[in-house]
Amino acid sequence: MKKQIIVIHGGATFNSHQEYIHFLKQGGVSANTFKTKRSWKDFLQKELGEEFEVFTPQMPNKYNASYEDWKIWFERIIPFINDNVILIGHSLGGIFLAKYLSKNIFAKKISAVLLVAAPFDDKDLQETLGDFILPLSLEKFYNQTKKIYLFFSNDDPVVPFEQMSKYKNVLLNAQMFTFTDRQHFNQESFPEILELLKNIQF
Repeated sequence: MKKQIIVIHGGATFNSHQEYIHFLKQGGVSANTFKTKRSWKDFLQKELGEEFEVFTPQMPNKYNASYEDWKIWFERIIPFINDNVILIGHSLGGIFLAKYLSKNIFAKKISAVLLVAAPFDDKDLQETLGDFILPLSLEKFYNQTKKIYLFFSNDDPVVPFEQMSKYKNVLLNAQMFTFTDRQHFNQESFPEILELLKNIQF
């Protein structure tokens, strides 16, 4: 049986439709905004090989994300998942997993959860978190897996490095991976996460 991984990408959310429209009209763009960008998430299946099965669902309305919409789509994956799955969330995808697992018991056993540049709250963020805001208690999340890994870079221009400590304070079993030069982890290569995934015991 193949080792399964679900990767939840990032996105943006707004407090109102007016804010979203303002973003579409006035948000900063460059030529690269309109070009296909590849990141480490796109290469996981190739790099990990046939022993793994990597799910990379495109979550609904990436640029105007709703937690409830993402929850519905995320749960559609469950029938295809076996026990001992690894969950990875990048940026908004990370706080989505943290909130989902804090409010719900996942239908399958979880081998590990990896949060990459995941905001904990919207303090000092340039963007709002909308309905992705975490509940007061993350105990349910904490109790669903013995392996939680946090990846943060202190030069991240999107999610302040201090957000990692907030997770660590409530997820006491979490292991931290800190960097000085990865910004928001949008690079094509992420050897450290590959090495970790290959060595996690299922």
